[in-house]
Amino acid sequence: MNLCRLPKNGEEWIMLKIKEYVKVNSLEEAYELNQKKSSRVLGGMVWMKMMNRSVGTAIDLSGLGLDTVKETEDEFVIGCMASLRTLETHAGINTYTDGAVRESLRHIVGVQFRNCATVGGSIYGRFGFSDVLTMFLALDSYVELFGGGRISMEEFSKRKADRDILVNIIVKKHAQRSVYLSQRNASTDFPVLACAVCLDEEGMRLSIGARPGRAVLMKEAAETPVNNENMSPKEWNRQAELLAEKAAKSITTGSNMRASKEYRTHLVRVLVKRALLAAGGMGNGN
Repeated sequence: MNLCRLPKNGEEWIMLKIKEYVKVNSLEEAYELNQKKSSRVLGGMVWMKMMNRSVGTAIDLSGLGLDTVKETEDEFVIGCMASLRTLETHAGINTYTDGAVRESLRHIVGVQFRNCATVGGSIYGRFGFSDVLTMFLALDSYVELFGGGRISMEEFSKRKADRDILVNIIVKKHAQRSVYLSQRNASTDFPVLACAVCLDEEGMRLSIGARPGRAVLMKEAAETPVNNENMSPKEWNRQAELLAEKAAKSITTGSNMRASKEYRTHLVRVLVKRALLAAGGMGNGN
């Protein structure tokens, strides 16, 4: 099986070559097949088909019922094959996150793309530009691996790619407020910088992505309007400024074709403060 992308002016042909395609009947079968270096698990294939690559065995998980979002009293369980569009339109998780999940997804290329791209592929890839990883890193979230079991999203985000199978993404439910913001040069382009904030009873969880490196998490045991109902708007504005300044000083940024290191550091300061004020019920700080 060969998949090609037509070349643009002066480009060479882009071709994905697949020697063998297997629609597996179990996760055990998928895991066994994936131990070969030439094997690849298929998600939505939206990024894979844009690369020059030869795949020995393409592993299709679409027959395993992993394309749903299940909600219980304690958590959301998101199957690895659920599309980004499924997540974008899911009432439960968007109500829980105050619309932050929807906001993190709505700029990703277009609806047709999001109907194909999977949550599992987006998380497993751990791409530096990933809005999806940035959003879930700020939440109290976990990944369920077939071989490695359940580990925190923070730990998973730091790991190198291996031969395990990502089965589910889990989001634990508790009192919190979430906000997602990003800066883009064009509405459907990769983000110049992405920012997700979650305020809960323990304080603040802040995720910064598109640095342009992989998203990183900053946690602060701070007083917020979520864990201190008596906090005044003036106090929270001051606290938000201090936290934004700390984030700008501690989070490493870099330069690429979309923005300079200095501009990204400036955006950290601006977006973090806006997100904190919005999560605390004070608008965006403008």
